[in-house]
Amino acid sequence: MTPLVIILSIVIIQRLSELVLAKRNYDWAMQRGGKEFGAGHYWLFWVLHTTWIFSLALECLIRQPPFPRLWPVFLSLVVIAQVLRYWAIRSLGRCWNTRIVVFNGMCQVEKGPYQYFKHPNYLAVAIEIAAIPALFGAWYSALFFSIVNAALLLIIRIPQEQHALHQHLSEEKH
Repeated sequence: MTPLVIILSIVIIQRLSELVLAKRNYDWAMQRGGKEFGAGHYWLFWVLHTTWIFSLALECLIRQPPFPRLWPVFLSLVVIAQVLRYWAIRSLGRCWNTRIVVFNGMCQVEKGPYQYFKHPNYLAVAIEIAAIPALFGAWYSALFFSIVNAALLLIIRIPQEQHALHQHLSEEKH
């Protein structure tokens, strides 16, 4: 089994297990009067992550790039991204989700990586989207999907989260 197949298998298993956790947290939040925001753009992230995986595999199969000399740097970045991701998930607890859900009684988390970064989970994903393809010399996938991910986060997702949080806080005051 090649390193690419191993890494992609791990990423796929990771993504699927995170979706299971997100669904459990979503159901828990909705039972507490949760309200979802941004459901209309959620599919874009499915497409992003799915095509990123396929693009990486396809680029490596077609181009067969040489293993980069800096592979230890890229592998270190991947490991750092995983640590940051699971630290963020653990810090948010039941409030972590792949969807934007607000509910009464939720509070803004300021512990764990959130005391240092505003969006540590997004930072972890951004590092991963660039570093995993770079680890295998798939520079086109690294660059293209880093740009698409940044655009989706900065133009759509983060503003939608800010709107949801602002609306939720203003409703809680009244």
